[in-house]
Amino acid sequence: MTKELVIQPITRIEGDAKVVIQLDDKGDVMDARMHTMELRGFEMFCIGRPVEELPLITTRICGVCPWAHHIASAKATDGVFGVTPPPAGRKLRELAYLGDKVMDFILHFYILSGPDFVMGPDADYTTRNVIGILKANPDLAKKVIHHHHLAHQMVEMISGRRIHPVAAVPGGWTKPLKPDERDKALPMAKELLEFAQFSMKLAKENIFPKYLDLVKSLAVIKTGFLGLVTPDGTHTFYDGKLRVMQPDGSHEDYAPENYLDVIAEQVEPWTYLKFPYYKKAGKLSMDPDNPVGVLRVNTLARINVSDRMATPLAQKELDEFRKLFGRPAQQTLLYHWARLIELVECAERTVALLEDPEITSENTRVAVKPRAGRGIGVVEASRGTLIHDYETDDNGIVKDCNLIVATGVNHAAINMSILKAAKDLIKGGKYDQGILDRIEMVIRPYDPCLSCATHNLSGRIPIRLDVVDSEGRIIDTLVNY
Repeated sequence: MTKELVIQPITRIEGDAKVVIQLDDKGDVMDARMHTMELRGFEMFCIGRPVEELPLITTRICGVCPWAHHIASAKATDGVFGVTPPPAGRKLRELAYLGDKVMDFILHFYILSGPDFVMGPDADYTTRNVIGILKANPDLAKKVIHHHHLAHQMVEMISGRRIHPVAAVPGGWTKPLKPDERDKALPMAKELLEFAQFSMKLAKENIFPKYLDLVKSLAVIKTGFLGLVTPDGTHTFYDGKLRVMQPDGSHEDYAPENYLDVIAEQVEPWTYLKFPYYKKAGKLSMDPDNPVGVLRVNTLARINVSDRMATPLAQKELDEFRKLFGRPAQQTLLYHWARLIELVECAERTVALLEDPEITSENTRVAVKPRAGRGIGVVEASRGTLIHDYETDDNGIVKDCNLIVATGVNHAAINMSILKAAKDLIKGGKYDQGILDRIEMVIRPYDPCLSCATHNLSGRIPIRLDVVDSEGRIIDTLVNY
């Protein structure tokens, strides 16, 4: 008789999900899956709208990831209208976007994943959280909160809004950066760069060394990777070509507009998330011992596919990382280390953009006219490669919309990681809270954003309704699929 272990809810992620682990008669793991039962239908919401509204509408997909959707959407509308933003408009988009990355990486490393390392995976759940960190190290907590808020202030100064932004529009950027605003933002950016370096040093000296054995053993899977790189292979968040890296380190590059040659999607009845995968490899298989077509995105994927970082301090960190772990690094927990390397680059690049004389140019946008067209906008969201694909009629009204969201791309790898960890840790029906905590812990490196990733193209949502009596027994089941 099988037994189920349920971890619900998964904590310290964006969105709602649970993990179900099935044990056989001997108490060994048969299967383990992450079930995501929330649904956001933004692809359907966008159809029938004037395309210029989409950079505003799609930011509402998520309050954590609005900037990624805002910038990807603006780039897609550029393509629909056939325009190229002026240099200052492009640089202001990138500047605000990198400021958002600084906010997001600080949030994830210290607040979402931090308790796993500061408090330890065996700590009681009542203390293994941000409140526990506040009590354990109040000075560090104050430093984190200050710098996270500072990044928010900087982004607001540059763009006018921190959450659900409106500054990026088809053809560029609506709000030129005034010289006095630049002069206020630059010291903020330099302080954030110092904090990024502090965070990297703190992690390398006081956190990562304690967990190297766990890094090398917990949920290590072998997959391919996907990310944006510049034409010469440099790390980028804003613009570039898609690079698919195989587990052996070989890779191919693709123009973003050819993403459908690279990615296909699969659906399963037990989750509302789709499973994007590398279609050239064959039909998707999520078997941890023999995966097929599984790609990973997000921080570790980006530094794996990139030949080099875009800034000197980040490059120094990448060199050290590769001496320790090689390329491509496959250890799931290394996402946290990669995240700090990217934090350094984002802060470093932000300073450089604010010091660029062109950043205060008032020529930030070009005019657009409605037309029939197709546009594809690709950026690197905090959580990985994000694709917005729009098609319009002659009046500029959206008639087709497709979103490939980073968490969706990581969906197969997340399930593989959960199954690998569960099989390695649970034997003969023996488990405890620490083991279950470690299984949950392998989800957080991917920093999933389930609100962004749950979409439905058909307009028909599969629903199962179990009718139970007063004793909790199922007496009827209704389904619409």
